[in-house]
Amino acid sequence: MATANQSKNQHEEWGFSTRAIHQAQTSLDQSRATTMPIYQTSTYTQVLDGTPVHYEYGRGDSPNREALEDTLTALENGQFAVVFGSGMAACDAILRHLNPGDHIIAGLDLYGGVYRLLEQVYRQHHIAVDYCTFDTDDWVTRIRPTTRLVWLETPTNPLLHVIDIERVTQKAHLHDLTVVVDNTFASPYLQNPLCLGADLVVHSMTKYIAGHSDVIGGVVIGGDARWRESLQFLRNATGPILGPFDAWLILRGVKTLALRMQQHTQNALHIVQFLKTHPRVSQLYYPEGQVAYSKQMRGGGGMISFVLKDADTTHVYEVLRKFRVFAVAESLGGVESLVSHPATMTHSAIPEEERNRRGIVPGLIRLSVGIEDVKDLIADLEHALD
Repeated sequence: MATANQSKNQHEEWGFSTRAIHQAQTSLDQSRATTMPIYQTSTYTQVLDGTPVHYEYGRGDSPNREALEDTLTALENGQFAVVFGSGMAACDAILRHLNPGDHIIAGLDLYGGVYRLLEQVYRQHHIAVDYCTFDTDDWVTRIRPTTRLVWLETPTNPLLHVIDIERVTQKAHLHDLTVVVDNTFASPYLQNPLCLGADLVVHSMTKYIAGHSDVIGGVVIGGDARWRESLQFLRNATGPILGPFDAWLILRGVKTLALRMQQHTQNALHIVQFLKTHPRVSQLYYPEGQVAYSKQMRGGGGMISFVLKDADTTHVYEVLRKFRVFAVAESLGGVESLVSHPATMTHSAIPEEERNRRGIVPGLIRLSVGIEDVKDLIADLEHALD
C-alpha cells in the first residue's frame, strides 16, 4: 500500500475534487476495484516466513482507515492523517501528550464538548487552561513557561469568529508552542490551516467531511512524523478506532465534499441576506466580511448564528417547535438543515454565567444550512420567526 507521503507527492498537481475522488485508489491492493472495498475483518492471517507484516490486527491498521487517511492528508496538504472513532477522541489523543503542570491557551469561543474535556477531565490531571480571544495579540501575555499548546477553532463555535491563523501561529512559534486548529466548520475545501503555519488540524469527520449525518469519526492531520507515530501508538494502545465500514462511509462522503460545500455556502448566503433585515434578529454571525476571512477562507460555509430580540429559552423553544424543514438537532454539516439552541444543547456543559460572558446567550440560535432548495429554507425560517 502506498504511504500518504508517496500519494501526496504523486498527485499533488491534482485539483481538490480529483484528489477527493481518486486519491484512495493509490492505497488499493491488486484487487483493481474501482471503489474502495470494505475490509470487514478484525484480524489478518499471517504467513510467518520472515516477511514484514503490515496488517496484523484491526485495532492497529486497516486498509479502509489508511485509504481515508491518505485522502484527508492530500486534501489538507499535510504529511499524515490519523483517524479516530470520534472528533472528541481525536482531541483527546492530542491532549494526552501533555504532562501534569502543563498549560494550554484556548479560544474563548469553543465547542462545549472541548470545554468539558478540558475542564472536567484534564484539569483533574493538573493541566491549566486560559481562555482568550485572538482578535489582538494580547493573548501572548498569557504565555507561561509551562505553556505547551495553543488551541483554537476558526470559524468558532457558535459565534463564527474568524481567527487569523497565520498571525497566531507566527506568534506562537516564537515561543515554541504547538498550534492546534479545529477546522471542522470550514472543512478542507474552504480553509487549510497547515498552509498557514498550524502544526495540527482537527476535524470532527461526523460533520462536513462525511456530510450525511450517518457516521461518527475524527481525524488529526499534520506535518511532523513524530506526531504521526505518537498518535498511531495512542490509538492502538487506548483503542478509539474507526471501524472499516465507518471509514468506508466517510470516504464515500468525501468524494462530494466540494459540491456540498459550494451548495451549503450558496444557500447560507441567501439566508444571511434574509436574516440581515428581519425585525426579530438583533445580532447576526457569519464568517464573510470579517478581517481575516479574505486572507484564509475560500467561502463562508454553511453555519449561521443569530440572536432573537428579547428572547429567553422558553421563547426560543417556541420558535424551534415551528420549524418544518430544519430539524431541531445537535451536530452540523449534513446535507439536511439543522437548527439548535447552543445554550441548552451543544454548549450546555459550560456554566450559565460563563456562557453569557462568552456571548452564548439564551436568545442565540445556530443554523447548519443544508443543501435543500433555498426557497424552502427561507420559507421555513419565515414561518418559524413570524
